[in-house]
Amino acid sequence: MTVEIIAIGGYEEVGKNMSAVKINDDVVIFDMGIHLDRVHVHEDTDIARMHSLDLIERGVIPDDTLMREVNGKVRAIVFTHGHLDHIGGVAKLAHRYNAPIIGTPYTIALIERIIKSERKFNVPNRLEVLNAGEKCQLSPEMTLEFINVTHSIPQSVIAALHTPEGIIVYGLDFKFDDHQIISPPPDYHRLKELGRKGVLALIVETTRVADSEEVKTPSEKVARILLEDIMKRPLEEKSAMIVTTFSSHIERIQAISDIAKKSNRQILLLGRSMERYCSLAESMGILKLPENASIFGSPKSVNRALARAEAKREDYLLVTTGHQGEPDALLPRIANGKTQFNVKQGDNIIISAPVIPNPMNIANRNLMEKRLTSNGARIYTNAHVSGHAGKEDHRDFLRMLNPVHVIPAHGDIYMLSAYAELAEEEGYRLGNDIHILRNGQAQVFNGGI
Repeated sequence: MTVEIIAIGGYEEVGKNMSAVKINDDVVIFDMGIHLDRVHVHEDTDIARMHSLDLIERGVIPDDTLMREVNGKVRAIVFTHGHLDHIGGVAKLAHRYNAPIIGTPYTIALIERIIKSERKFNVPNRLEVLNAGEKCQLSPEMTLEFINVTHSIPQSVIAALHTPEGIIVYGLDFKFDDHQIISPPPDYHRLKELGRKGVLALIVETTRVADSEEVKTPSEKVARILLEDIMKRPLEEKSAMIVTTFSSHIERIQAISDIAKKSNRQILLLGRSMERYCSLAESMGILKLPENASIFGSPKSVNRALARAEAKREDYLLVTTGHQGEPDALLPRIANGKTQFNVKQGDNIIISAPVIPNPMNIANRNLMEKRLTSNGARIYTNAHVSGHAGKEDHRDFLRMLNPVHVIPAHGDIYMLSAYAELAEEEGYRLGNDIHILRNGQAQVFNGGI
């Protein structure tokens, strides 16, 4: 029996993740993401009116045309969580495959919204929910299992594909966090069980393996404590207060809301992506906002909310999009004086997100911060911890699963190589059981464990 791992996207960059696993004539696809940097887009950007061929040409979505040469039936398209670099291309690509789309409830709800907003293609694929801890039979020889894990978006999972040749584990993305409010701790027990059963191959993210500053990613509990310390006094002041973070980071938004509800300020969550992620999470009972919180996404409703906040600044806490300084997002527009809300001397701005390291983001963020400070604002930028596993977390992961083969993914060549070095420290060898692939390449295993 032949096992083939096909690298479609995300093996030369951070983003546009897409992989396929072929067992004899059965194929499972994991992820259909977008590469945000290629079109200078952010969480508020709408690509629904763009054609897939244009997006492939620009490097925004994976080039899956190589799948035409893959002989086999696609049994499922699987998504492990709802970030755009994993689900953003679903409406452009999924209709090419006669297969169900499988994810956790929140992930499927986000995918459903993307599909409903699509303007170029009809996406007839059936949507199927699979919860963490559950399995589903994809074919006589393939069973899919979701294992609970933590990340920076709710209901993230690690996918395990059970086959006669061994288990294929797809670990994009995760962190090991035992102290989140919304998400239970990772299922370490089940991961160790998989390791004992026999993992043939691990496809694994490399996002922070090359990061030399932190070897183990701190818990989200650390970010909550930082936010509480930073927000305490500004909430008591008469000046305006703005917090910006990832709109998909429901855990972080829950923490901000819990801290703010101890004050008398009304919470306004503002921006199209804030409405997309937070309203859905609230309707599903994942996000629990206080009664005095409101979510506004359309430009008119956001403008009306900003006008109210401008009139009585000390009564509101604004939670906005725009942490990367993207010119069309809300906080940069506020900084540029393009809204009805004006930053004044003594206002407090908390940026609860790192700069995503590319030249455009760095330049946009620096420009936004300079404009905010020139208007007299005080800026706090240290209220964040990563949602990705650090180097020592990955070492633990390898030891839990003990895979026969390791395939680094979700990174450029520098990141993939850094993971290869880590794996070699754990006894693996590059070219033997560590396989660095590029987009469009495949790794074939003849025989299983």
